[in-house]
Amino acid sequence: MISLTREQHDRLDTINKANAGFLTVREVAEKLSLSERQVQRLKREVQEHGPAALVHKNTNRLPAHALSEKTKERILAIRKKPGYEKSNFKHFQELLETKHGICISYSALYRLLKSEKIVSPKKRRRFKVHRRRKRRPQAGSLLQMDASPYDWLSIGELLALHGAIDDATGQATGLYLCKNECLLGYHETLHRTIGAFGIPESIYADRHTIFRSPNEDKAKAVDAPPGIKANETQLGRAMSELDVQIIAARSPQAKGRVERLWETLQSRLPVEFEINGIKDVDAANAFLSDYIYALNSEFAVEPQECDSAFLSLEDGKNLEHILCIKEERTLDNGQEFSYKGKRFQIKADQPYANWLPPKAKITVMASPRIGIMAAYKNYVFETKPATEKRAKVKTKEPKKPVDPSVYRSESAWEPKDGLAWKPGLPTYRESLEIIHEIFTRPYASVKKEKGPTGNKNRSDQKTMTGVSVSI
Repeated sequence: MISLTREQHDRLDTINKANAGFLTVREVAEKLSLSERQVQRLKREVQEHGPAALVHKNTNRLPAHALSEKTKERILAIRKKPGYEKSNFKHFQELLETKHGICISYSALYRLLKSEKIVSPKKRRRFKVHRRRKRRPQAGSLLQMDASPYDWLSIGELLALHGAIDDATGQATGLYLCKNECLLGYHETLHRTIGAFGIPESIYADRHTIFRSPNEDKAKAVDAPPGIKANETQLGRAMSELDVQIIAARSPQAKGRVERLWETLQSRLPVEFEINGIKDVDAANAFLSDYIYALNSEFAVEPQECDSAFLSLEDGKNLEHILCIKEERTLDNGQEFSYKGKRFQIKADQPYANWLPPKAKITVMASPRIGIMAAYKNYVFETKPATEKRAKVKTKEPKKPVDPSVYRSESAWEPKDGLAWKPGLPTYRESLEIIHEIFTRPYASVKKEKGPTGNKNRSDQKTMTGVSVSI
């Protein structure tokens, strides 16, 4: 049974008066705001079918493109699965299409979930008004880099995700997860960026001491006291070798594009990790190397200019020999040098290794990718731990001949604990520990910042631990 609305009742009464001859067709047309032809059609249909003629023929009929009850039940069952209940509505729509083959519009999905009293976990908050900076016209002209501490793996532990995003296109060029914000995380992010896209013209980052010396502003001041020197950081030195300019931002809002990226990833990545069963850092980094392409296909835009500013690495340059720690040392007569309290030696079975002169100034290069190597005049040599020479055990000799019956041989001096020498480096494990010690060195943060998720104070000291490497 179909009941008429109040408007349909009024229209039926007017049509009945017209059929009875109390109103003319023109009067009915003016009253109902219809054409005379339409009034004639309604009069005829009311006479034939009665009040049902005024009800639309699609009333109570299911549209052809409407979701079936079976599909609705399936969507609601998927929503209750682990991981899916944490996704926002837009992300859930993408997961339904990619993982389950269910194509549904955002508005239809929104109405379905709202009808079941399901609320999106992504909260909206009011933002302060800031002037927008125009995008760079070319891809590769400017990269924004940063790291965000968050419980990415949903294990109750804060991990630092390092990332870079292109200012012109909004493409994420590299993502890498570490225990803490550290030099290794930025090195690996740059490795992925340069390998997939190329070398950018400039990098826009915060004033963290990984990027710049804390004395840089003091040294550039007009009234700077004498003796203040701003040493170049290891990352700054690497960017100088690649001819990349580092621009220091004075607020998180200045590099708002990468801050916005963190808000997007904090809503999506934990869901992706949980659905794919990822619970450790190594598996997460392997997943992130491919995930950025799906992310870019969803959020990247076209640049104003088609020509890219990304440059390829010059022939003859090794990126692993640039993105590393470099320090100066001096060789001794045995082609050995001291590094981080340990002794290392140039391997002799290499071309030109025996040509190194004594007291030569070498550059020690260290990173988890290459281990510990030495460079001399554009030649790079592998090293090995140097074994310490065993010291001779000296005994206490009598100052003058004495009667053998008086001299006691058991009074001879013996080294403490039976060792007359310091143990050397028997394996490469101690070399590995040295590299970890370098990359886990605390870095002082300049100031505390607000992240996209609220007042999250960054630690005064940022380190990296627990990264598995091999030499």
